[in-house]
Amino acid sequence: MAFQLLYWHWLVFGMILILAELFIPSFTIIWFGLGALLVGLLSWVGFDPELKWQLLLWVLSSAGFTAAWFRWIRPLSKDMTKAGTAREAFLGERCLLTRSPLASGGRGECRFSVPILGSDTWPCLVDGSAKVGDTMVVKEVIGNALLVVPAQLQNTTSNTDKREE
Repeated sequence: MAFQLLYWHWLVFGMILILAELFIPSFTIIWFGLGALLVGLLSWVGFDPELKWQLLLWVLSSAGFTAAWFRWIRPLSKDMTKAGTAREAFLGERCLLTRSPLASGGRGECRFSVPILGSDTWPCLVDGSAKVGDTMVVKEVIGNALLVVPAQLQNTTSNTDKREE
């Protein structure tokens, strides 16, 4: 008497593999579980080949699910934001001060000629004295605000640094 896998064997095996994904977060076991569920569903509806064909169908469907994940689904979930790159995108960029801080340490607003990270206006903190319309240079990123200095002061500082070397 030959051993035969019934549809519910495949369904239970598939559920066990999918549940194993909860405890072993590799995000690969789930595709093998879905392959087993597919074989179980096909066996349930009447397609019931020999064991070797069931195993082949399981391997091929699991490989197909895995390939589909990497080829079509995973690229849709990639992080398309520029999170973590803000500092490098801003440092040294010139902007126009459009709103001067009301008090020392207050926030103003500066506008870039070209949008940076999706926006052309950013809140800023002014290091030194400046008035609306002054050209500023980004010195540092502090949280979601930019620390800016007047462009003339930046040029003077960089020239002084070069002479000291």
